Amino acid sequence: MSEKLQKVLARAGHGSRREMEAVIAAGRVSINGEIAKLGDRVDGGSNLQVRIDGNLISLKSEEEVICRVLAYYKPEGELCTRTDPQGRPTVFDRLPKMKDSRWVAVGRLDINTSGLLLFTTDGELANRLMHPSHEVEREYAIRVFGEVDDAMLHRLRTGVDLEDGKASFRRLSAAGGEGLNTWYHGVLTEGRNREVRRMWESQEVQVSRLMRIRYGDIPLPKGLPRGGWMELPLDQVNYLRRLVALEPETRTMLSEDKNQQRRSKQVKTGKIRRAVSKHRTRAAAPAPQKRTRK
Repeated sequence: MSEKLQKVLARAGHGSRREMEAVIAAGRVSINGEIAKLGDRVDGGSNLQVRIDGNLISLKSEEEVICRVLAYYKPEGELCTRTDPQGRPTVFDRLPKMKDSRWVAVGRLDINTSGLLLFTTDGELANRLMHPSHEVEREYAIRVFGEVDDAMLHRLRTGVDLEDGKASFRRLSAAGGEGLNTWYHGVLTEGRNREVRRMWESQEVQVSRLMRIRYGDIPLPKGLPRGGWMELPLDQVNYLRRLVALEPETRTMLSEDKNQQRRSKQVKTGKIRRAVSKHRTRAAAPAPQKRTRK
């Protein structure tokens, strides 16, 4: 059965459905040499030649795609983009490579925000998890600088006016500290640009550190180093799919043998830590100086 082109492209891991709609509208997609348009339908398992920016892509039927999800500990200083003209590090730099598929980020975090960022091979899953209609919770640890009183916290819970509409925390509670090290935990159900920071700024309070610690019921994994990732097991993948009314996945790339999982996790943790260390060393190394001829 045919499906909308943007849905097939998203499922193949080339971006979220919304991103694919923009790519099609920009005239960057062709089908058998003809420029595609929004509304075109294709069969995911067909032999059509579909290209994005002239590059041939592999179409996959729903049955061929295994939905995989990664939990990534984003450090401060990384951009949520695939490439940066200035050569700055991105969240995609250290993810595992795949053939005929791509990791799609579930939302974004600002360059100065750290914490949990999910990636998936299923663009439809990413699209639904990001959509505010599903009200998936995101929890943040927030360190603020400024005077905070009960009236201010009440306003942040009930709603403050931002330039793109009213915004509020579903839950907001003190999390310890004092003075310049005062922390709060706040829960949102949408992901507007810089929303947490702008909400506090509307009360003339500065956010000095921001970390996402939970997405839905998926917490930032304990022991995961900054810049490290781990693949979620099938039960957590299907928890996310149930949240947004998608059929359960039946396959996984992870072993079902508990002892093998434990050994694999130990090996993978060592590899991740070495990769993180190597990446930091490379990033910190000074640029080679060009030799000048006399």
